[in-house]
Amino acid sequence: MRWWLVVVMALACVMLESRAVWANQKLILKDGTYQLVSSYEVQGDRVRYYSVERAAWEEIPTSLVDLEATKRAQEEEKATQKKELEEGREIEHRRFEKPVEVGLEVAPGVHLPQEEGAYAYDGVRVIRLIQSSAEVVTDKRRAALVLAIPAPLLKSRSIVVLTGPKALVRLQDAQPTFYVQSSDGLGARLELISLKVVRESRVVEKVAAGRAGIGKPSEQRVAVQLERTQLTPGLYRLKPLHPLDPGEYALGDLVQEKLDLQLWDFGVFETANK
Repeated sequence: MRWWLVVVMALACVMLESRAVWANQKLILKDGTYQLVSSYEVQGDRVRYYSVERAAWEEIPTSLVDLEATKRAQEEEKATQKKELEEGREIEHRRFEKPVEVGLEVAPGVHLPQEEGAYAYDGVRVIRLIQSSAEVVTDKRRAALVLAIPAPLLKSRSIVVLTGPKALVRLQDAQPTFYVQSSDGLGARLELISLKVVRESRVVEKVAAGRAGIGKPSEQRVAVQLERTQLTPGLYRLKPLHPLDPGEYALGDLVQEKLDLQLWDFGVFETANK
C-alpha cells in the first residue's frame, strides 16, 4: 500500500464528513427563488441569515420564507452528503482492503502471482526466479577458466558463464516444479541447464567453432530432462523427470536453438528433500 494514496483517501473522507457543517444551504422563498446562505436562524417575524453572495448578515420577513421547503432541501442535502461519504468509503475499501487477486492454485492455499515470469514451487512456497545476465568469455579470461575444466573444452573458442559461484535463489526441494507465465509462449522454449562451478563463475555452455573456422558454431551444455505441460494459454508447468543433484542450475530460453544470455538461475541446497 502506498502511504500517499492512504493520506489522500483519508483527507477525502474528512472533507466529505466536514461538508455537512460548512456547506452552503438554500434558504427557499415562497416566490420560488432562494438565497444561498451559510447559516440562518428564525427570530420572531424575521429570518436572519449570512448571505454567501454578499458575504454579510441580512434579514428578511419570515412571511416571505418557505421554512418547510427549506428544511426539506436541507434533509435532501444531508442524504446526498451521506451517500457520497458512503461511496467514498466504499472506494477506499475496494482500493486498500480488497484481497489481492491471485493466479493458479498450485497447492492447497498456494497460488501463483498473476504477473508474467518464471516461478519455482519447492513444496513450501512459490518463488519468483530472478534473471541474470550471462557473458561470453574468451582469450585470457577463458584461458584461466579452462585450467579447471576437462580437456575437450580446450578446443572451444568461448565459454558462456554466469558471474559468481552461487545463485541468489536457493530451493529446498530436489525435484521442484516450475511455472512459466508469458504471453509469447516462453514456457514452451525453456531448457533446464546444469551449471558447472569453476573458480568464481558458473559455466553455462561452451561454444565450439565450425571446422577450420567455417560453418555454424555448436553450443554444448548439460540439459536436464523436463516434463512439460501447457496448463492454460501462456502458462506452462515444467518438472524435472528425476531429482536434481545439489548444485547450480538455470532455465534458459532457446530461440532457434541458440541460448539467450538472459537466464533464470537458482541453486539446490545440499540438504534438499528427495
